[in-house]
Amino acid sequence: MQDFRALKVWQKSHESVLEIYRVSSEFPAAERYGLTSQLRRAAVSIPANIAEGSVRSSDTDFARFLHMALGSASEVDYYLILARDLKLIDTELHRILDDRLQEVKRMLAAFITSVKKA
Repeated sequence: MQDFRALKVWQKSHESVLEIYRVSSEFPAAERYGLTSQLRRAAVSIPANIAEGSVRSSDTDFARFLHMALGSASEVDYYLILARDLKLIDTELHRILDDRLQEVKRMLAAFITSVKKA
């Protein structure tokens, strides 16, 4: 068992969630139960799965939760593309958010590999 708060990938994904909450608070009220909710839920799922997996009894179990976090990150990836294409965020903001998300995805992929080797 390890303290998830000490994991860099958790820290980065938590920062992304905070930014996504700030950005999505500007979405139209009509999206409150649509894209806003879906984007936030998927974003929160990334650090939540890392946290939950960190207390599992085996590396195999932990890797499974990291895979779920990676899946949620891909879901966020799509929602950000959709938000950009719907003109809810501009191209520059999308690039910034996407860059951060791609970093988290790379970190998760590398972490999954290292956990599986342990």
